[in-house]
Amino acid sequence: MTDTREVVGGCPLDCPDGCSWKVTVTDGKAVRLRGNPDHPYTRGTLCVKVNQYLDHVASPNRLLYPMRRTGPKGSGRFTRIGWDEALSEIADQLNRIVRESGGEAIWPYQGTGNLGFLQGLQGRAGARLWHVLGASRHNMTICSIAGLHGTTYATGTSRGIDPESMAHARLILLWGANTLTTSHHLWRFIDQARRAGAHVVVIDPVRTRTARQADEHIAPLPGTDAALALGLLHVVLAEGAEDHDYLERHTLGWPAFRDRILEYPPDRVAGITGLTEEQIVTLGRRLAHTRPTAIRAGIGVQRHAGGGEVLRMLACLVGVTGDWRYPGGGLAFSTDGYFGGDRDALARPDLLTRPVRSLSMTRLAETLLDVDDPPVRALVVYGSNPVASAPDQNRIRRALTRPDLFTVVVDHFPTDTVDYADIVLPATMQTEHLDVLDGYGHMYITWNEPAVPPPGECLSTTETFRRLARHLGLTEPSLYDSDEELAGQLLASDDPSLAGISMERLRTEGWARLNYEPAFLPFADGFPTPSGRLEFYSERAAADGLDPLVGYVPPKEPNDPDLSRRFPLTLIAGAGHFFINTVFGNKPELVRRAGEPRIVLHPDDAGPRGLVDGGQARIFNDRGAFTARVSVDADHVRPGVAATTKGYWLKLTGGAGVNATVDERESDMGGGAVFHDNRVQIEPVVPGDVEPS
Repeated sequence: MTDTREVVGGCPLDCPDGCSWKVTVTDGKAVRLRGNPDHPYTRGTLCVKVNQYLDHVASPNRLLYPMRRTGPKGSGRFTRIGWDEALSEIADQLNRIVRESGGEAIWPYQGTGNLGFLQGLQGRAGARLWHVLGASRHNMTICSIAGLHGTTYATGTSRGIDPESMAHARLILLWGANTLTTSHHLWRFIDQARRAGAHVVVIDPVRTRTARQADEHIAPLPGTDAALALGLLHVVLAEGAEDHDYLERHTLGWPAFRDRILEYPPDRVAGITGLTEEQIVTLGRRLAHTRPTAIRAGIGVQRHAGGGEVLRMLACLVGVTGDWRYPGGGLAFSTDGYFGGDRDALARPDLLTRPVRSLSMTRLAETLLDVDDPPVRALVVYGSNPVASAPDQNRIRRALTRPDLFTVVVDHFPTDTVDYADIVLPATMQTEHLDVLDGYGHMYITWNEPAVPPPGECLSTTETFRRLARHLGLTEPSLYDSDEELAGQLLASDDPSLAGISMERLRTEGWARLNYEPAFLPFADGFPTPSGRLEFYSERAAADGLDPLVGYVPPKEPNDPDLSRRFPLTLIAGAGHFFINTVFGNKPELVRRAGEPRIVLHPDDAGPRGLVDGGQARIFNDRGAFTARVSVDADHVRPGVAATTKGYWLKLTGGAGVNATVDERESDMGGGAVFHDNRVQIEPVVPGDVEPS
């Protein structure tokens, strides 16, 4: 007799949508995956990437057993060993390193491959173990940190509007957000607004899939978005459309900010952004007279030297127009802060007996090669593929070949980073373990029940660290809490957002909306800033060494005359439609649909370089180089900008990727990455040339 059941779960990947799903299990095998039709946000659909997740889970290339390196670092040659042998070796190495160099010589390097609260980044999986050992603190700087800092200086929090409320907006600015690729469920609410008369504008240097579906596309030069915002506000002032009442009652520093805005008339801003004065004035007038206006800012908009200031500026822009006062008006960047679960109960920072240093995720090469107080002697990588995804790829590879560096990688597949490991540990995937999830682009939390047993000898991240703690001889009781206990501790919070949401209810129903009314106003009762107001002028920013008055911080490399002469193109590497970071970069069907790496150029840039559509090109600067197939497209990209997509595995695409050209330098706030503050030159690949790895 056939046994069929449905198991409710959710997607753990680095996407704002955090989808709820249902897994159909027949006779112990997962046979179907679909979006949960009962979920108000997912509504029965998944993205083109996750639709094939069950095939990915069942891939013949899946890591199933612990392995020890048998070849040189980087060779990817391993032999199978048992769990006890693997964990004993890891424990011996870590205990020795702690004795000789202290716990800070251990770097737990965690990425966004899993955003779960138990198994992934949101709950800092493994944090209890690292605190007990006194390991260095891992600073997650690769994603949204600059923008989160920027919004916090202005509004006191990284939280903004409920993205669903954008259905009520009448002007929607998708600022650096390729919604149809990176958060397609939001489009339903944008489309609802559109049917009611809303005008949708995409502001992006590249004519993305979303830009092609919008009513209007504005393509500023990369990194000039804050200047564009100032130019738009100059037009608002010229129209007399600033909200005087809102400015007087709810903001701080308006007279000084007004003077700064007046320094950026449209003709000056046109020179900075590469736009026409007419484009700026036309959009500025629309902004001046359309309420409510909603801005959805994407992650890429803050990946340059002035990235944090861009988000700070956008939060202030909708204060000048008074849009924070309207349902559907304001800024949406991340909703993650609305979930009031007890994160400290998971991470247990109280287990740390003394302060430890923080190491920046996006300065991996520099830290491994140059830091010696103490040097990093053990690197434990999980949920991350830094060889492919972090800046300064070539130096990372060199750093990972250090003979005295002990590297452990926990993963699902033999990634580019796995190739450099001393010990590899196989991890469960989402249908095989328990987790609790939220989405950073909506107002729901999700319960993920394991649907099927894991294959081979794969273990969940939580179980891996429980077993490692035993091999380390650690006696702290909380290191051995079960997944159900961890979930209970997370949800046992008296935060109002979780009112009425018990663990039992969440496990039974599969998902729940956080306890906020639809289309609520996030700052109706004031802003959580020191002044209680929206702060155009921030004393906290001044204390952190920044301009207290919000403004424009230009990108670094495009404004360096020597770099601009030698490397005259700005390279943008956006999210591809078929990968999520480097996840799925080895899935044959999605790799086929994505095609080989491409570099898109305007004809004005391609012609003088002898680059032709369909030819091969070498993209390079002083840091490194990679090759890609050329697309010449005047509609897709403006002169001076070269566009590609991220997510490709090096071992599958020629030995080098876009991050070989990216600097480890930090943005203005939070130590954020500068992936889009990158100058390159491009030349044709002569037949017979071999691209250096």
